[in-house]
Amino acid sequence: MTSASPWWAPHVHADRRPRLIARNRIAASLRAWFSARDFVEVEAAILQVSPGNEAHLSAFATTAIGPDGALLPLYLHTSPEFACKKLLAAGETRLFSLGPVYRNRERGALHHPEFTMLEWYRAGETYDSLMRDCAALLALAAETTGARRVNWRGTEADPFAEPERLTVAEGFRRYAGIDLLATVAPDGSTDRAGLAAALQAAGIRTAPDDTWADLFSRVMVERVEPALGRGRATILCEYPIPEAALARPSPADPRVAERFELYCCGVELANAFGELTDADEQRRRFSAEMDEKERVYGERYPLDEDFLAALGQMPEASGIALGFDRLVMLATGARRIEDVIWTPVAEAPR
Repeated sequence: MTSASPWWAPHVHADRRPRLIARNRIAASLRAWFSARDFVEVEAAILQVSPGNEAHLSAFATTAIGPDGALLPLYLHTSPEFACKKLLAAGETRLFSLGPVYRNRERGALHHPEFTMLEWYRAGETYDSLMRDCAALLALAAETTGARRVNWRGTEADPFAEPERLTVAEGFRRYAGIDLLATVAPDGSTDRAGLAAALQAAGIRTAPDDTWADLFSRVMVERVEPALGRGRATILCEYPIPEAALARPSPADPRVAERFELYCCGVELANAFGELTDADEQRRRFSAEMDEKERVYGERYPLDEDFLAALGQMPEASGIALGFDRLVMLATGARRIEDVIWTPVAEAPR
């Protein structure tokens, strides 16, 4: 697709169409896989009172006008998570959602302002079950398109191989020579100066105004993530508590949480949690995230009080969000996310 030839130009569409048809086939395969395991598909409302409360997720805002002219601020959701967890509280035990989500400030080879997210939840099951799901779905997508290997930007992986399991602490040690957990206390507080010194010793730049979270992200982006999912997928698990706002603490180590991410060919595909169900702790974490958002972006989003109330009735559960378009990219050999989206969002004029 070029600026001179829009996506709807017949010759451009003819070039894109095989991957788009493959996208449909993968979606059908995933739905059949979940149905065979007694999952129910749900449709989460896109308009929500809160789009999510993660510091670095930006939402699209709108306003609902009532019959009496009353105004209600609403947002396009960045994930169906809050709605799905309310359904868990209502009594659903296995559910999945495959539908559009919206994130502002995001556009690139792997990012699009509107994209499709596959999200699923298992009540009463650990997040280890989601790790097995990830391996199965990656293999299913490749099987559907006939791909024996998947690749992105020169990095290849076997989608049928058992994923490597690597803790975040092991990743920092292996790829950056940094003892990450030495900078995290059992109560979740962090040692910013200690982590900055470790980055400097590893030859990674730091800035005086970097927070601990900034430093963590820099190591992840520059050293850890590019090394993941080479040859086979990687499940990066046991994130430090400050980087797991929606996950419960690990019973084995209070410094880390039950969170993992799935990587393949250096591409992040999924983000999973052993779900936090303590409403008071969730409120505290959301407030901290919004304080950070206000510091960085000068704005904050409201909390969904209905969601916090539902947490009190939600069963122990594990949940995961997977970027469906990225999965299709790997299974079809696409270079950019727009190559597997039927009708890409228009870009701003330059």
